[in-house]
Amino acid sequence: MNKDRISLRRGAGAAAAAFAAVLASSISTNAFAATATAPMPVTATVQSACIVAVTPLAFGAYDPTSGSAKDGTSTITVTCTSGTSFTVGLNGGSTSGATVTTRQMVNGASRLNYALYSDVSHSTNWGNTPGGDTPTATTATAVPSILTVYGRVGASQNVPAGAYTDSVTVTVNY
Repeated sequence: MNKDRISLRRGAGAAAAAFAAVLASSISTNAFAATATAPMPVTATVQSACIVAVTPLAFGAYDPTSGSAKDGTSTITVTCTSGTSFTVGLNGGSTSGATVTTRQMVNGASRLNYALYSDVSHSTNWGNTPGGDTPTATTATAVPSILTVYGRVGASQNVPAGAYTDSVTVTVNY
């Protein structure tokens, strides 16, 4: 009888091994038979932003005896986030006592008056107060906005010869 029990155990072991192999093969083929999904939110917040670049306004040689004004231009390039509304202001410059309506270049103690305009006819002063003396608001698109500053040194200013300078701050309000 002991022999019979042993052979049953040996037979049971082979059957158990075969069953385990079948079970393992069915688990591995069915391990990924079902799926579960969930959305993954992806977000970003685009902020309004602007950058500005300016070319120098160089009037060149001014002759105070000619009786003629001296004109010059500068270009302001503004690039903002699309859809951003902005205005561009120009301050009175760095010369002490100058204002947005009476700008001055300086050479030592001497001053040479000039003005900045937003139109080619030199009739609309370009100041620094949005909604007041700045050009109307612009809404940015995919391309940079280019604005021209029209400058004029008034005629017959009797000042000493030399190099006159000023620095105007360009402010983009958005």
